[in-house]
Amino acid sequence: MSGSQVSSADAGGAAVVATVGTTLEVIVIPVSDVDRAKEFYGRLGWRLDADVAAGGDFRLIQFTPPGSGCSVQFGTNLTSAPPGSARGSYLIVADIDATRDGLLAQGVEVSEVFHEGILGGRFRPAGAVDRVSGPAPDHKSYSSFASFSDPDGNGWLLQEVTARLPGRVDASATSFASAGDLAEALRRAEAAHGEHEQRIGAADPNWPDWYAEYMVREQAGGGLPS
Repeated sequence: MSGSQVSSADAGGAAVVATVGTTLEVIVIPVSDVDRAKEFYGRLGWRLDADVAAGGDFRLIQFTPPGSGCSVQFGTNLTSAPPGSARGSYLIVADIDATRDGLLAQGVEVSEVFHEGILGGRFRPAGAVDRVSGPAPDHKSYSSFASFSDPDGNGWLLQEVTARLPGRVDASATSFASAGDLAEALRRAEAAHGEHEQRIGAADPNWPDWYAEYMVREQAGGGLPS
């Protein structure tokens, strides 16, 4: 199958659909004070890509979170949505505790880390009973969250993802968004390799190969080496 085809299953069974490659590039968020929003997102450490204007009636600012392939735009006359009405935008992180600590250090108000008591609890307001305090047991991938908002109230949801579900990544490509993400993957591989050496009862001289295989499979959502 070429890179321009995807498999799709519908109610009638599997079908192969030819399509043009499509990437989500930008989302627009509504703000009331453009300069205040620019200061806030700059404080998060996001990369400023653009700040352009046409007279006093139009201004566009674009920021990109570290390691993200998708950017955010806001400004003057970009959208008719009410300021602060964007909700539930996900920011995926490899270490939710470290990310939360970093935001707090920049003066951002962030909820405690939580997991869902019932499905959908992540979308409930801070303090809701559907949000259970603390990370998910064993920091299960996709299951630990924290939330924060920009000065207008646009809401962001941090979600900790350490291993992707099968089919959600290109199994032929392994990449890491940052040095921190790579370091965390190496630590998980190190811990798993220690258990592997205990099972075989000897030191494994081929540990670099084992680490590499573990990290590739973990990211692709495949079965992990034992």
